[in-house]
Amino acid sequence: MIPPPRAPYAEDSTKSLGRKIAEPESRTRTPFARDRDRIIHATAFRRLKEKTQVFVAHEGDHFRTRLTHSLEVAQVARSLATALGLEPDLAETIALAHDLGHPPFGHAGEDELQIQMERFGGFDHNVQTFRVVTRLERRYPRWDGLNLTWETLEGVIKHNGPVAEKLDRPSWNAIAEFDKEYDLRLSTWASAEAQVAALADDIAYNNHDVDDGVAAGLFQLEELLEVPLIGPILASVYKDYPRLDPVIVRLEAVRRMIGAMVDDVLAETNRRVRETKVASPDDVRNLDYALVSFSRDMLEDLSRLREFLMARMYRYWKVNRTRSQARRILAEMFQLFMAEPDVLPTEWFARSQNRDDAGRARVVCDYIAGMTDRFAIEEHRRLFHLDVLN
Repeated sequence: MIPPPRAPYAEDSTKSLGRKIAEPESRTRTPFARDRDRIIHATAFRRLKEKTQVFVAHEGDHFRTRLTHSLEVAQVARSLATALGLEPDLAETIALAHDLGHPPFGHAGEDELQIQMERFGGFDHNVQTFRVVTRLERRYPRWDGLNLTWETLEGVIKHNGPVAEKLDRPSWNAIAEFDKEYDLRLSTWASAEAQVAALADDIAYNNHDVDDGVAAGLFQLEELLEVPLIGPILASVYKDYPRLDPVIVRLEAVRRMIGAMVDDVLAETNRRVRETKVASPDDVRNLDYALVSFSRDMLEDLSRLREFLMARMYRYWKVNRTRSQARRILAEMFQLFMAEPDVLPTEWFARSQNRDDAGRARVVCDYIAGMTDRFAIEEHRRLFHLDVLN
């Protein structure tokens, strides 16, 4: 396939608004490619290999983690961006960064940190991602964070749409403070590339959750036949390959569903481009709605699929049991660190000193949010079980 010509509303790395702290450009990489490489080399990115999606990381090697999910999102985002004539490096970069702020144990961990931080400013995983790339990563002599381009930072915090209305929330204080020094135009949409990354996330997790759910035995392939989107696709696989191994049936159905969702985004986005006649990146930002989107029919089908997954996977009793255990682990560690900050590792204890309760809670939250599933389990054992002290 010959890639389409560059769209007039695509971002151009040669016209980037630059970085908050000026630095010489790379001799070998575009600014967006350099951002991508900084994210890949970040400590927070490596830790995604043992942060869960739905299943806790120690439950098996075949289920998706945040790292495998991020790589799948990046692959879909790059393919979509290329097909739409957009800047693939930027779309891929935002996709790789989008989950850096997720705590251990998936949504269970996020829910528990929201509860523990409620009195201290709250917790939001998107804000935490932004804090990782602007403050918490410490790799460079001249700045904290990764000093990413304006376009990447905008995409990290705005890929799901304008966020200005969230700035009054205590959990968004970090964004409000950063925006005062470095305007990210929080009341507008982000670039088309960032919107591509957001939809690539939807495509990846809906498909791999179907794949993982069947692989885990939470539901059978045949039960999906009545579910919109995946049902007709699965039926077509059975028709084409009536004697195919069930594992290959599952993988082929997921592959076809990814293709159907990608095709839908391309068709709907191209329709919106024709109707709006966008001619520049700022035209995309100033629309009243997303330029990159699923069709209405696809959104309805995805809603039905999510209802099935919610009932049969996300709230399955064995998954709920793991979620309950995970939440207790984080709650007990958070409360202990708040009551006895001197049991924190030396570096984190130093950060917690000379702060009020809210400041100390944020340090504790940062420490816990950075843990992998496995490390959180081990740290909890070290803190609460005498037999593992060394």
